[in-house]
Amino acid sequence: MVIKKITPEDTWPIRQKVMWPDKPISFVKLEEDKNGTHYGLYQDEVLTSVVSVFEVNGEIQFRKFATLQDKQKRGFGTLLLNHVLAEARSRKAKKVWCNARVHKKGYYEKFGLADTHQRFAKAGKEYTIMELILI
Repeated sequence: MVIKKITPEDTWPIRQKVMWPDKPISFVKLEEDKNGTHYGLYQDEVLTSVVSVFEVNGEIQFRKFATLQDKQKRGFGTLLLNHVLAEARSRKAKKVWCNARVHKKGYYEKFGLADTHQRFAKAGKEYTIMELILI
């Protein structure tokens, strides 16, 4: 397995297929994609998992974290998220946070992220803001 920086365009097909399969690919494109750092995990040279990272004022938000469904439950997402957390620590970030789908919050808690109980909905999906304070 290899984790490397990728382009925003590389992330879009997996974002759409995993997160919003009923929406057009334009739905998963972020205006701020051009300002982010995007990582992909490759298994046997196949892009399997993606995440986009945005840093503002010493805080790092990761967004659009997705692993192909037939590759889930194999630790690929864990490797990629650990990579993001290590990057955040090396950048001396104050905190790492994400908008997690409520039914996935237990996954993020395994990495030390805490539920802030700030909830919102987007396109019929319920989210909660999760954060990990680093300093």
